[in-house]
Order: sequence, then C-alpha cells, then structure tokens
Amino acid sequence: MFKKILVANRGEIAVRIVRACHELGIGTVAVYSDVDRNAMHVRLADEAYPIGAAPARESYLKAERILDVARKSGADAIHPGYGFLAEREDFAQACADAGIIFIGPSPHAIAKMGDKAVARSTVQKAGVSVVPGTEGEADLSNEELLHIAPSIGFPLLIKASAGGGGKGQREVRSIENMPELLASARRESESSFGDGAVYLEKLVDGARHIEFQLMGDDFGNIIHLGERECSLQRRRQKLVEESPSPALNESLRQRMGEMAVRAAQAINYTNAGTIEYLLDRHNNFYFMEMNTRLQVEHTITERVTGIDIVKEQIRIARGRKLRYTQADVQQKGWAIECRINAEDPFANFMPSTGVITRINFPTGPGVRIDTGVYEGCEVTPFYDSMIAKLICWGDTRAEAVMRMRRALSEFRIVGVKTNIPFHVKLVGNLRFQAGSFDTRFVEDRFALEEEEPPNPDIAAIAATMVAHHRGQQNASHIERNERRTMLRWKWSTW
Repeated sequence: MFKKILVANRGEIAVRIVRACHELGIGTVAVYSDVDRNAMHVRLADEAYPIGAAPARESYLKAERILDVARKSGADAIHPGYGFLAEREDFAQACADAGIIFIGPSPHAIAKMGDKAVARSTVQKAGVSVVPGTEGEADLSNEELLHIAPSIGFPLLIKASAGGGGKGQREVRSIENMPELLASARRESESSFGDGAVYLEKLVDGARHIEFQLMGDDFGNIIHLGERECSLQRRRQKLVEESPSPALNESLRQRMGEMAVRAAQAINYTNAGTIEYLLDRHNNFYFMEMNTRLQVEHTITERVTGIDIVKEQIRIARGRKLRYTQADVQQKGWAIECRINAEDPFANFMPSTGVITRINFPTGPGVRIDTGVYEGCEVTPFYDSMIAKLICWGDTRAEAVMRMRRALSEFRIVGVKTNIPFHVKLVGNLRFQAGSFDTRFVEDRFALEEEEPPNPDIAAIAATMVAHHRGQQNASHIERNERRTMLRWKWSTW
C-alpha cells in the first residue's frame, strides 16, 4: 500500500479523498492556492503546500508545481480527483516519468477516451453506437466545423474535446450564431482544461442522460457498477442525480452495461471511469463520451452498491486485483444526490460569494453530506460554485425522495445564497416524483418563480392571529403550572 498520497485538487472531492486515505492508513499531502490557505482539505491533510495564485491556471492547473510538491513531500502517488488535471494524459505521463503513480487510467487510455472526438472514433470501431456528429480524430478548425455543421443538422452541440461537466459546451440552433458560439466554447474549454479543441454532436431532443460506472484493473478485469440517471441539468451542468434510473428496466440495463464494458475493453481500461449515453424516447441509446476519472456523483453508486470507489481506485493503482466480479455487484435501494451550489436561484443562478457565517447540515437515517466548507470559511469567485453534495438513500425511490425533501428542509447555510430553494421545489414537483423528465426538463418545463411580496393587510392579520395563538398557549401553560402547584400542595398536606 502507498505510504503517502498527494491530492491534486480542492473542495469536497479533496476532502473525500483525504478521508479515504486516512481510513486506509495512508498519509496525505494537500496543495492549495492563495485563497485556499484555510480550506478544509488543507486542515484535514497531514501536510499542505502552496502552489500559486487563486486562478486555477496559476495553481491547480500547474502540473510541474504539483509534481515538485510530490517530490518534496515524498508522496509516492497522486490522486487527481475530478476536473483540473484529472483527464490530462500529459500529466499522467509526467507522473510516470517522475516515478510517481497516477491514481487513474493510463496515459494511453486518457488520450483515447479523454479526448471526446477520439473516443467516438474508438468505440465505433468496437461496434458501439454513437450520436451522429463530427467523425474522426482530427482537431478541426472553425471553418471546417462551419462547413460540416449543415450535414449533421441543427440543432447541434459544440462540445469540448477535453474535460466535461458542461464546460466548453454550446447549443447551436442555426448557422448564423455558430461562429460566436464556437469562439466562446473554445475560450471556456481553454480556460477550464488548457485545451481549446472542440467537436460537433447532433442534439437529440427529448433524450435522457444515463451513465454507467466502470472499474477495471491491470489484470484485464472490467465490470460496471450499474447506472446513474443524470438528466436533470441546467446549462449542461448536472443538478440532481439518482441511481438506479427510473427509465431503465433490467433488460435495457444489462444491454447498456455490457456495451459500456465493451467500450472500456477496447482500450484495456483500468481504474475508475464512466460511459455516458443518451437514451431517446424509444429506448435507443447512443455513446456520448467517456469520463476517464472519478465522477462528482460517484456517491450514489457507492450508496446503492456498498462499494467504496475511491478506496478501490487506490487499491487498483497499487497493482491489486478488483475485489468484485460482475455477479457481486447488486444494487440495493435507491439513492439521490442534490448538488448544493453557492448561487442565487432567484437571480438567474448567479454565483454567490462571501463568508459562510452559519451552517446546519441535515442528519438522520439515509443522509450523507460531502462538503469542503465550514462556518467561517470564504466562498470565492475563482472556482466551481458547488459547495456540498446532499445524498439521500431509501429502500424505494419514494422513500429516497421523501428523505431528500426532509433533508433539504433542515439544510441551512447563512452568508451566501444557495440553490437549496430550487431543489426544494424540484423534488416536490409531480413530474420529478413520477420520474418523468428528460435533459430539457429543468430549462424548458420547470420554473422557479420568486414568491410575490405578501399583502400588508394579510400580513397584519396573520401577525395578529399568531400573537393571539401564542397568548392562548402562554395562558394554557400558566394554568397547567398552577394546577400542578395545587396538586403538589394537596399531596404535601395528606
């Protein structure tokens, strides 16, 4: 087993990895930017080192600085988490060249599947269906993409070849708007992943977003851990995930899982990864992309399978065989995750920054919180707005939904605005409760309206009624106390 692991990330995922390492008896090394000096992952790690200024391009995306820290600290492995350098084959190769183990897939696998355009070409050769779009592995120019777009047909998506999470992704409805959208997609992809390459993909209307969690070892064993439903999105960013999916039956689940494993086998994939599909209204499914890293929503798969994915990643990277076969993987119950973001749902979800002055995390049966914030910490504008993940489990989907409603009602964060009100309304929506939604549901058929200010006359009447009710309660309380006093006096005189 490793003696010391450097966590090349921040926020809740860095905290998650540090805790897994500590449970395995492994030392941890944190890295931090100037604004993260007092972050939770820094406080929990055994050692911590600064790596630069607040912008990610000057800190968390500086591969050589992170490798320098690994050498200085004596770390024998690096876990990249998700985002930042997690899907950079050059970073994985630099780790290997430095004699440091990269806890993730091989540089070859990242190159083949981390680049979305190359991944499409690779899985097609393995007989896996893909969404129509840009074919081939070349990084096409804007002029070439504009020429190809009409043959694919509108609407379509511009997607970043590197990374994921909706970054560098734009929806195109007509050729007239495409040059501007191409430029903005490339800028965002370059800023987020250090790579401005993009490709085109047909937009499948009314589709659901389904993904399968994969695990593979160095001995050729590859299994899937079931699916996750990820259709509830806004601006291509996932908001709520659940496992299993209400849209799949056992036959469809088996076929999609087998195809996911086949796609991973095509490149001898190792460690954790995720195959993402689009599922249309007729249960036709198409490969969309592969994320060659740990996913944000890995938590719900852990909850329904009982498999600790992060610990399994570490064991595989150490050269151990998978501890599970496909027959061992059984989904029990239902799990739902809500991403709690520091943003204002009543102001077009604008990011909210500031110091968190108070937190009340929900607890109770079936409730899990993954977070990187605490009372007194500052939410800055430099990184992703997600500050916590709320995961609720139940024996059935209905129980998981009810627990999520209860947990959200208990969740309090003061100091920054959050999207908790959005989640409260979403899980109370009848279509959500029925499992009847697609990737367009949140943006096209679900609205969070700010409540109108109350009528002053109604407010005054309500206040009078509340005061009257409290007065009655107080009088009743005094009367009960007097009765108890009389009883005690009578008892003492007998």
